[in-house]
Amino acid sequence: MRTKWGFVAFLLTLICGQDSFAQDYKKWGLPEDAIVRLGKGSIVETAYSPDGDRLAVASSIGIWIYDTGSGEELALLTGHTRQISSITYSPDGKTIATGSRDTTVGLWDANTGTLKHTLTGHDRGVTSVAYNPDGKTIATGSYDSTIRSWDANTGTLLQTFTLPTDYATATSVAYSPDGNTLASGSSENTIHLWDTTTGTLKHTLIGHTDWVTSVAYNPDGKVLASGSYDNTVRLWDTATGTLKHTLIGHTLGVTSIAYSPDGKTITTGSYDHTTRLWNANTGTFLRTLNRTFNGHTGSVKSVVYSPDGKTIASGSGDGTVRLWDTATGALLQTLTGHTSLVERVVYSPDGKIIASGNDDATVHLWDANTGALLQTFTGRTIWVESIAYSPDGKILAIGNYDGTVHLRDANTRTLLQTLNAHTAYVSSVVYSPDGKILATGSGDTTVRLWDANTGTLLQTLNTHTGSVRSIIVVYSPDGKTIATGSRDNNTVRLWDTATGTLLYTLNAHTSGVTSIAYSPDGKTIATGSLDTTMHLWDANTGTFLRPFDGHTSSVYSVVYSPDGKTIANGNHDGTGRLWDANTHTLLHTLTGHVYSIRSVVYSPDGKTIASGSDDATVRLWDVNTGALLRTLTGHTSAVFSVAYSPDGKVLATGSEDGTVLLWKLALMEPNSESEQLAADVNTDGIINIQDLVFVAIRLGQTGENAADVNGDEDVNIQDLVLVAAELGNGNGAPPPQ
Repeated sequence: MRTKWGFVAFLLTLICGQDSFAQDYKKWGLPEDAIVRLGKGSIVETAYSPDGDRLAVASSIGIWIYDTGSGEELALLTGHTRQISSITYSPDGKTIATGSRDTTVGLWDANTGTLKHTLTGHDRGVTSVAYNPDGKTIATGSYDSTIRSWDANTGTLLQTFTLPTDYATATSVAYSPDGNTLASGSSENTIHLWDTTTGTLKHTLIGHTDWVTSVAYNPDGKVLASGSYDNTVRLWDTATGTLKHTLIGHTLGVTSIAYSPDGKTITTGSYDHTTRLWNANTGTFLRTLNRTFNGHTGSVKSVVYSPDGKTIASGSGDGTVRLWDTATGALLQTLTGHTSLVERVVYSPDGKIIASGNDDATVHLWDANTGALLQTFTGRTIWVESIAYSPDGKILAIGNYDGTVHLRDANTRTLLQTLNAHTAYVSSVVYSPDGKILATGSGDTTVRLWDANTGTLLQTLNTHTGSVRSIIVVYSPDGKTIATGSRDNNTVRLWDTATGTLLYTLNAHTSGVTSIAYSPDGKTIATGSLDTTMHLWDANTGTFLRPFDGHTSSVYSVVYSPDGKTIANGNHDGTGRLWDANTHTLLHTLTGHVYSIRSVVYSPDGKTIASGSDDATVRLWDVNTGALLRTLTGHTSAVFSVAYSPDGKVLATGSEDGTVLLWKLALMEPNSESEQLAADVNTDGIINIQDLVFVAIRLGQTGENAADVNGDEDVNIQDLVLVAAELGNGNGAPPPQ
């Protein structure tokens, strides 16, 4: 065996350069049976390492680690099963702490990316994470009405601080500079100060009349500032718990508070589009940085001082970052490049770089002095709403929450084109039967028809007056008609695809239409609705035929089997139902999902149904028996759309977590005999050196390939290993020794 592996290593050295084994981030941290991930997840928060060499980006799927010098992705840390809500480095930079909606806190080795400890104990999602300045303890806030402190080295639970009211939310936590007191803001409109040594409650600060959104200590720890949805900022004496000052001026909720490094001023951001400066000692209002004076035109979600205190950076819903002179209030720079809400802005430790990001799924690095854009970390998407394969299986169309449609090569997964015409989320994408036209439905109330080859906009259907949502644009099998559903007047509309003429309006539902499906022969249409019904219609005349009785909750997704004999639907109550299309009788109820089923689809051979759910799972069901075959886990948020490739070999799933996962269905039923046969890539009946060479010279190729032993559509080192493990098997002579 040593000789075999030695020979393999020698072969690799001769044939392949180092670059052949460069990691592809699309395959980092993949769940079992998934072959690739498209998108990096939506951005939640960013954190610089204390030395400024690394930027950690908390996303909906994990933590991306970047080299701030080169901009290179270094790692994706996965382990949380739900979106991360908070991230911070330890003071010494050796550990990254993350809080998640999955109720856990992760402690990661910042150098190796290894998960050192998982802190469990919270009953509901974690909202915030903070290190004690000495780095020895961590505090976490949660939706479960508790704040907990943990030993940062061992992960041991040290203390549990409980809010007075059940199901109150600890919205934010902060340690005092000396680490002896922990402050927590809450949904009870109060702030609590806890003694970190004894675990006792020192003070309850009462005065706000709405949720406390943020808390911040001044540099000497003698004053605590709190912001609230009640539009005020309050300054509290931390020794006595008494209110010192109430800062009044914002007209909508306060989103962010920051003390200047010298503690003399406070800056606050608000939903009222303004950033305001206050004297931290007297609470006196100093000035407003607002739209009247070249300020923001959207909510100010993040404010931060530069390390030297001379500049304030503010991020806004208007998509800009603005830099202000602290002394004069003058606007120094407006950083443009984001296309939507900027919710996170942070300075590098040396103050030379500003990182910003959030809703447009990019992170930008800016020169803090000149405002020049230095780097952009891309590849993320906000909510994947819908996905569809082209009829020939060569293109995967992805509709996104930001109004774009991405067209990707289904084999190489490279982005071919981005369609930018909708002004709201793209809830539906569907190809015409001949693959020449792509139809998209959007929350902007329009349906648009595109040339699938050139991306040219051909036609806009815009007579709906309500949101066009959730898989409700479909072609008739002959491609001559498009059916669209909407929440306006609870209707379905049939359009002539050649002229754009409205043919029929179907009126029978009493609430919004959520899903439409043509029968394979094109004679009938099935529709699902929020009114808890599924209806059947004559596709030629628009006549209502009958309802399917028995539903008890909203019907979100409806689909015909390929042979037209059954209809499947997914429902708000987490069940799927399988109906006989001719007799209209219920055949099976599919139970297993915990939350609503958003999308159901048949496999091309009609034997399996795939369902995507708000519980973040995808489930595969046997059509004949209704039995659950498999549960696919890996998304961290609701799965809105599922689609089989035309050959049935790959399942694509799109999620609220901002990613599409491609699952290789053939990998789900491993067979040792077939795997051994697959290792004989040149099909000469013996697995030997020729098979190794066959694979080695094809390293890096993607898509269908005889050298792709494990079937993941990527010829790489794993395929070489599989061949090497089978060397000598077969009917021929053994390899040279």
